[in-house]
Amino acid sequence: MNKTQPQTDPRPDPGADPKADSQDEQARFARQVMDAEADAIRHVQVTDAFHRAVDVVLGAKAGNLVVSGLGKSGLIGQKLTATFASTGTPAHFMHPVEAMHGDLGKVRKGDAVLILSYGGNTDEVVTLAELLKQDEVPVIAMVGKEDCDLARIATVTLPVGDVAEACPLNLAPTASTTAMLALGDALALAVSRRRNFGVSDFKKVHPGGGLGRQLMPVVHAMRFKAGQNQPLVSLDLTVQDAYAQAEAYAKESGLRRAGALLVIDADGKLAGIVTDGDLRSALINQGPDVWSGPIRGVMTQNPTTLPDTALVRDAVRIVRERRFDEIPVIDDAGKPVGLIDVQDLAALKVIEG
Repeated sequence: MNKTQPQTDPRPDPGADPKADSQDEQARFARQVMDAEADAIRHVQVTDAFHRAVDVVLGAKAGNLVVSGLGKSGLIGQKLTATFASTGTPAHFMHPVEAMHGDLGKVRKGDAVLILSYGGNTDEVVTLAELLKQDEVPVIAMVGKEDCDLARIATVTLPVGDVAEACPLNLAPTASTTAMLALGDALALAVSRRRNFGVSDFKKVHPGGGLGRQLMPVVHAMRFKAGQNQPLVSLDLTVQDAYAQAEAYAKESGLRRAGALLVIDADGKLAGIVTDGDLRSALINQGPDVWSGPIRGVMTQNPTTLPDTALVRDAVRIVRERRFDEIPVIDDAGKPVGLIDVQDLAALKVIEG
């Protein structure tokens, strides 16, 4: 299909000899492609039709969104199906050709359908939209321009505009499919926001993999638990006695000693932390007399902590931003419940060990 080019054509120059490209020229070409695709997204308009489309998805009484499209548009539709499903909107993909041979039974009265077609005149998708209209199933059409058959049939039309493809020949669907993907993501997330889809909901549909592990409660991930295999040492203990107590805990539990001691005050609240690095620095700077001094003399007061309601992702953020290897976990009274160790996070494969 011929597409009217904008005044400034964002496409790469088709006249250059690609065989003669230097690495710099190739990099420039790649940058031009990405700029063309970014330009396509920037020019997508969010109009009243977008808000009506959100209402159509939310108003589906059967609760399902069926997504359809042919060719490259269909592939974008498959990705959007996954985005809707993972953000609180039950969705599945239906190929428009297969719909004519039985798959139309996937659509129930009360569902909503999103059809993607840049040109908007492809026979298969137009026929599908006509059949859905006869069954009073609302159709959201995502097209290039509203002047097309699909838009005339649809309940709501979301145009991405007249897009110049990133392809130098202006033929291969590239910038247009990127624009459709971005608009579809915006629709999915706007619907999710209206549903008040939160972290706990996200966890339910992402129980496995890295995302699921990131949403695990931090108390389920930590190996070192206060009073079990993580001693809580008093402010008044000497450094030597505090470390002797830690070694005894480690021996009894059969686990390695944690890389830090948690120091508590008379009320059992966290007063400070002593990492192996803190001890090493004290020995270098003060000599062996450190062993007979109070643990309070080598501890870090008011350390960074996590509440016992925190998630693993919160620990990951602190480790990455602050470069800490151990983070105390405390309850709402300020008493330590344990210690999350960087190796705990590495074991979950949410950071590199």
